[in-house]
Amino acid sequence: MKPDHAILDLPVTRYTADSRLQHPAQMIRDMFHDLVAGRELAWRLAVRDIRAQYRQAFLGFLWVFILPLANTITWIFLSGTGIVAVGETALPYPVYVFTGTMLWAIFMDALNAPLQQTTAAKSMLAKLNFPREALIVSGVYQTLFNAVIKIILLIGALMLLGIMPGWSILLFPLGILSIILVGTAIGLMLTPVGMLYTDIGRGLPLVMQFLMYVTPVVFPMPKDGIAATLFTLNPLSPLILTTRDWLTGLPPEYLGYFIAVNLLAFLLLLAVWIVYRLAMPILIERMSA
Repeated sequence: MKPDHAILDLPVTRYTADSRLQHPAQMIRDMFHDLVAGRELAWRLAVRDIRAQYRQAFLGFLWVFILPLANTITWIFLSGTGIVAVGETALPYPVYVFTGTMLWAIFMDALNAPLQQTTAAKSMLAKLNFPREALIVSGVYQTLFNAVIKIILLIGALMLLGIMPGWSILLFPLGILSIILVGTAIGLMLTPVGMLYTDIGRGLPLVMQFLMYVTPVVFPMPKDGIAATLFTLNPLSPLILTTRDWLTGLPPEYLGYFIAVNLLAFLLLLAVWIVYRLAMPILIERMSA
């Protein structure tokens, strides 16, 4: 038999009716403690989901590349035939739209990951007590994995098109991380509501499709008019533009805006992380009812 003192080494969790907001310092310590404690579980969940995602797909990793490529071909056709008028771009239009759609795909992966991971883990949440942050980190791991595949294919395609990245490509990973940061923050903000109402998950693709058209993904930044205002106010515009500029060797025009958006996104992520932790016990109770 194990000595009695071994029992004292087990972690003890006390549940009270007091709001966690009454002890913000303790709550923040618990948040980061659970973030670290759940890293191994997050890795295991990510590996499991990635294997399941590609095991049953005949084309495997090519699906990461096919959808953005199909979108690129569609817009090249629309622009080339004159069906849609596209303004002048600093890059050849095929390069501009291909890089834009690939970066947008990474953003969408990051945006969808928190709600998808939390929804998929409903049974685990109802039966097991584990750090909920593991679900979010698992989604980030999967987004990074898919992003690496997209980036390798993207750089290879750019070289075939005659675009040779310069020294600024060393900053390109910062752009990718910023896109994932903003996507994760927005996705985590929508997760508690999305767990209660499936309308969020169903309506999100429609909203994001419209948002893509007011982001410099397939269209360049307008010079004037209402469109110019919408593009400028859109916080995703400096992320896509700056990351594309770093990849293709162009000087970034919106670097200050890019930094400001990342700072705000970091603060938003902290705020919605707190909301997520406060909401999860209520959501789990409703799922168990």
